[in-house]
Amino acid sequence: MPRLPQTTAHVRITRQCWNAGQIEGEVQANEWAWQFSWSFKRGELQVEPSLGRALIREPLSRFLEQWDYHLEPGSNYSFTIRSEL
Repeated sequence: MPRLPQTTAHVRITRQCWNAGQIEGEVQANEWAWQFSWSFKRGELQVEPSLGRALIREPLSRFLEQWDYHLEPGSNYSFTIRSEL
């Protein structure tokens, strides 16, 4: 059976405000890079730039929802995407 493609996405949290319910940061996967803002109280994720946004939005959202209370500003994290970017 062929191996499924994988890409490692690297996340850096740049800002966090629990009162506003907001986490901001950067995510990189291979040569792609985006900035994101996640309003976890409203369940809204904004990703910029729009180029390639469809590739990262869903896996980033799952990562943020799973680890939200463990994420710290200035820290680096990673997760695996089951596709090749």
